[in-house]
Amino acid sequence: MGDEEFLAERFEAQRSHLRAVAYRMLGSLSDADDAVQEAWLRLSRADTSGVDNLGGWMTTVVGRICLDMLRRRRVRAETALPDPVVSAADGPDPEQQALIADSVGLALLVVLGSLNPAERLAFVLHDMFAVPFDDIAPILGRSTDATKMLASRARRRVQGAPVPDRDRARQREVVDAFLAASHGGDLGALIAVLDPDVVLRADRGALGGVSEVRGAQAVAGMALTFARMVAYETVPALVNGDAAVVNLEDGRPVSMMSFTIVDGRIVEINILADASRLAGLDLG
Repeated sequence: MGDEEFLAERFEAQRSHLRAVAYRMLGSLSDADDAVQEAWLRLSRADTSGVDNLGGWMTTVVGRICLDMLRRRRVRAETALPDPVVSAADGPDPEQQALIADSVGLALLVVLGSLNPAERLAFVLHDMFAVPFDDIAPILGRSTDATKMLASRARRRVQGAPVPDRDRARQREVVDAFLAASHGGDLGALIAVLDPDVVLRADRGALGGVSEVRGAQAVAGMALTFARMVAYETVPALVNGDAAVVNLEDGRPVSMMSFTIVDGRIVEINILADASRLAGLDLG
């Protein structure tokens, strides 16, 4: 086996891990794939003969690439919901499971998206992938202590993200109750399954950007209005491991609704209604 073939084999063994790092950093599946591909190009051109931990080296390379991508994105002031990892209602396949391990739901990715690039890198690499601060600091051009402070600030923000109930059967019961109340026009039943401080985000892409509605009364009213206006076929699914539905019109996905459920109530609803992004997703 030649050196290049051996290196390619080592890289492929790390690909799922590197893609998971990039997805948490970028919140975009296509950008994550681009970052991993760029990491391979850098690896193929680098002299790694003195690298003892090639997996750790590749992780920091992907982190550096993602940091540059985030900084360019920030300049362009991009705003969008993170890409969902959509799977059938009976569970993600092994490749998807590797991507969304450790309960990386949309609610957490939304919070990660609110961090500045340096905070996000410090938190993702250290707290999610156990990269030492001494290895992260050179990527940021900061001292180790300053890097620890960045991660600490990020950690305080992330601790405010809702932690979903993990019982999928219970999740599905709550979502089914929400859908039944919406289609039945039952305001009281709707409010009963919504947290008083529920947040609904809808990403319509170029047609309207991201809008946000807060509070059980407002979200329930919006759900009832939507149910009266349209009649889609609703297919159960999972998004990042949490209960979701895909709405179809003539067999074509027109929106995806992901629910974050805590203590039996819906605390977040994230809706992707951007036709261009839906067309690019593997909806199973």
